[in-house]
Amino acid sequence: MSASTPTPSDAGLPPPPAPAPVTTSTSSAPVAANLPKPAILHLGDDIRWNHDLYAELTRKYKIERSYSMGREEFKQALKEKKWGDFVGMYRPFWNTGGEMGNWDEELISLLPKSCKIYASAGAGFDWVDTKTMAEHGIIYCNSAPACTESVADCAIVLILSTFRAIVWSFLGARSLSVPDFQNANQNIAAVTHNPNNHTLGIIGLGKIGYRIAQKAALAFDMKIAYHDILRLPHHESSLRALPTLNKTPVSITWHPTLPTLLSSSDCILLATPFSGSTLLSTPQFASFKRGARLVNIARGKLIDEAALVAALDDGTVSAAGLDVHADEPRVNERLARRENVMVLSHTAGASVESHIGFERLGMENLMQYLGGGEAVTPVNLQCCVVEAMCT
Repeated sequence: MSASTPTPSDAGLPPPPAPAPVTTSTSSAPVAANLPKPAILHLGDDIRWNHDLYAELTRKYKIERSYSMGREEFKQALKEKKWGDFVGMYRPFWNTGGEMGNWDEELISLLPKSCKIYASAGAGFDWVDTKTMAEHGIIYCNSAPACTESVADCAIVLILSTFRAIVWSFLGARSLSVPDFQNANQNIAAVTHNPNNHTLGIIGLGKIGYRIAQKAALAFDMKIAYHDILRLPHHESSLRALPTLNKTPVSITWHPTLPTLLSSSDCILLATPFSGSTLLSTPQFASFKRGARLVNIARGKLIDEAALVAALDDGTVSAAGLDVHADEPRVNERLARRENVMVLSHTAGASVESHIGFERLGMENLMQYLGGGEAVTPVNLQCCVVEAMCT
């Protein structure tokens, strides 16, 4: 167990339930526990919270453990069938169980043909080739809904930081320098704004993007604009129906093209998966409304950081809030040292509630799908369906 991860006792949660007492049956009927059970490979640390659900999983499946293995050791174990012909994989935490690195063809091809599902913690999946998994008949499930609230809350913090120059004020006070404190105290008011009535342009109005839109509209009366592959009328109508502070319907606009969103938004927020290519670079920054702000709670590689530095230097972008970075865990020094950029350590989704949900959703995905039902949060289901139709 990682010492940095909260345990039930120090997180204020109840302790794990006591194991059920073992009873001896006098019936001549076969005991289910003695029958062979399909195996699930549990990657990484022990679970911490959903003990009843894990007990149910262990009643139905034989749990094999890899704990934390480097890539070469993990590959060799798969070649030797150390864990047998397991039917699924379970990774309950994003900070453990992924020491083998990216899940690409090299790794996926070593999995037993019996493996049908990989249920993992976290929302992002840029480290796994979900299409190749589908080609091997494996459904990949993430746990994005579990961290939606935490990520959305952090996005609001970053949005506020870009409008209100929170970093400048924080650094001025933390410096313990009287001139630095006075500089922030006396000058910030001339360059900062309330977010009210400004337009928040969201790239990717999925679960997280939609929740951010709700919070921004409800708390700050922000206007919402979004760019997504398809228009989302249900999301639009739901947002317009929110009981806003000014008693008027939320303004929401769909932009079928990215440049029109960029040119009309006061703050751009990235909430879209990384598909393998940079989304914002010099040409896109050229489309920004001058002085707009930028927030990224998605993936660092979506932004060309050198181009962002240039856009901050020339005032195209007035401020930025970055939870994620292109070369994690290394943070771009030219961004980190700026008074108009808030940088975090990829912790937007990090909360006890998120971890509890990651555990739960992973097990629910496994039991639902392997039990003959539908996976709860599949990512590559469409690819699996297409692959099945083509074979």
